[in-house]
Amino acid sequence: MSEFRPIIMRSNRLLGAALVERNLITVEQLEAATERLLQVLDQGIDRDACLLRILIAETKALREDALLEHLVEEMSMGLVDMREIDLHDDLKSQLNLGMCWATWSIPFDKDDDIHYVASAYYLSPSVRQHWEKQLGTPVVWYATTIESIADFLDKFEAERNGGSVAAKNVAAVA
Repeated sequence: MSEFRPIIMRSNRLLGAALVERNLITVEQLEAATERLLQVLDQGIDRDACLLRILIAETKALREDALLEHLVEEMSMGLVDMREIDLHDDLKSQLNLGMCWATWSIPFDKDDDIHYVASAYYLSPSVRQHWEKQLGTPVVWYATTIESIADFLDKFEAERNGGSVAAKNVAAVA
């Protein structure tokens, strides 16, 4: 995922700034989490380069329910659990897993000329800008948990890899 390193760095930096600006974490908590994030990136584990996960699970500086409450109450966002979503075939074929991991966001539906995107990183302007530019349509954003994103992407990746392995096996038998 090294090709995604610039968006990973930018999205995490801007997310951290937004969390501090909204008084959801302190500058000191952000600095400690950022130091840990850099350690993760140095180990080459880009998929785990998630400031939000560090703040919630490792340092316990942020409660995810407090963040979700902020997004719903202050930003008027809806919530979605990606584990309950089944993508349409056209979205499945276009889904870039690396970019979804890098931005902690998933385009999960399209209706006419509007895309629906679930994100744990909505507060990061670079994430919103990336997807709005990439999709080229208006976007309706939904908040979701990092666990929901991770579970969905893990399942989707396993299905995608399983499908390609099955196709290779069929071709080998023929």
